[in-house]
Amino acid sequence: MNTQIAERTALADPQVPLQAKLAAAWTSLMFLVIYIDYFHLYQPGEIDKIRGGVIFGLDITGTLMSMFFLIIAVPALMILLSMVLRARANRITNLVVALLYIPAVGMNFLGFPSGYGFYYGLTIGVEVLILAFILRAAWAWPRTASSSMPGLVESKRSPIQLGQ
Repeated sequence: MNTQIAERTALADPQVPLQAKLAAAWTSLMFLVIYIDYFHLYQPGEIDKIRGGVIFGLDITGTLMSMFFLIIAVPALMILLSMVLRARANRITNLVVALLYIPAVGMNFLGFPSGYGFYYGLTIGVEVLILAFILRAAWAWPRTASSSMPGLVESKRSPIQLGQ
């Protein structure tokens, strides 16, 4: 009787395609980037500085606003690209962009006000963890055996790793 109940109540662990995992990671990163910048506005005096034409110690210009746009546009585009690119291009694109994005999120440490080190360290740490997940997932992209090279894939790999 207990095994019947366990069989009926066991939760299924559906397989999520790697592309969806990557898109979800880029989505998470994009939201964090947006919210970290939004919460920056809660720091005393920041809105007054912005009204005065300065943010993060930089003059607000069209160039700066374009750079801010790119910081958000990259993960937004990676959501789409992670779902539509073919495996090889997808893997390479995720590896390259995630590697380039690590210094971009690390730039949040530049000019952070005193007393906010833990906040910025925590936010950057979470962003880097997401980027590490992206790098690990893209690096370990599952492979399939080629008809011309059947011994390429190890026989001990699971059906999931084999893409079945």
